[in-house]
Amino acid sequence: MKIIAPSVLSADFGDLRRDIEMLNRSEAEWIHVDVMDGVFVPNISFGFPVMEPLTKYATKPLDVHLMIVHPEKYVERFCDAGAWSVGFHLEAVEDPMPILDLIKAKGVRTCLTINPDIDVHRLDPYLDKVDMVLLMSVFAGFGGQKFIPETMDKLRHVREEIERRKLSTLVEIDGGVNVTNAPTLFAAGADVLVAGSAVFKSDNPEQTIHQMLH
Repeated sequence: MKIIAPSVLSADFGDLRRDIEMLNRSEAEWIHVDVMDGVFVPNISFGFPVMEPLTKYATKPLDVHLMIVHPEKYVERFCDAGAWSVGFHLEAVEDPMPILDLIKAKGVRTCLTINPDIDVHRLDPYLDKVDMVLLMSVFAGFGGQKFIPETMDKLRHVREEIERRKLSTLVEIDGGVNVTNAPTLFAAGADVLVAGSAVFKSDNPEQTIHQMLH
């Protein structure tokens, strides 16, 4: 599977509808929505008010990534606001299972995420309990960062573990993804690549998405 999920964090919020309609036309299959609270990460992005235009104009699934403390307080609201999948950080919670159950009860896909400084083996017990895991290849909080090369080892480990256990869990990579490294990431076992700056700051975003996939 090869999916590009452009991050609207890098879109032009002065003309969000235009950018969403561009993604609707493009070969991107998902739209990635980064939610930051200024506590878990040193930056603040958007919340429920921005979900409204996204759900109104987007014809593709909204892949919501919560970079927040206390995700248990908000996951159901994001499900109700139109999220197709909801992910949160393993290191932000003591026990992810009750939160995953809240998301599943809404009929929404589940994702568990880790930052680059978290041991990838901590995901192992949950690989059969989620629809997807997201490996951050930069530190969550800001767009435009450079890809952390050690992510490749984490990706290989997760892919090998999924194959060994014959699971259908997807693997998503987020951070520093571009036209140059996308083929390598797909070849190493990534199913979904999140791209922000590489798409929205390019001269031809639709062509950039096409190049990442081919």
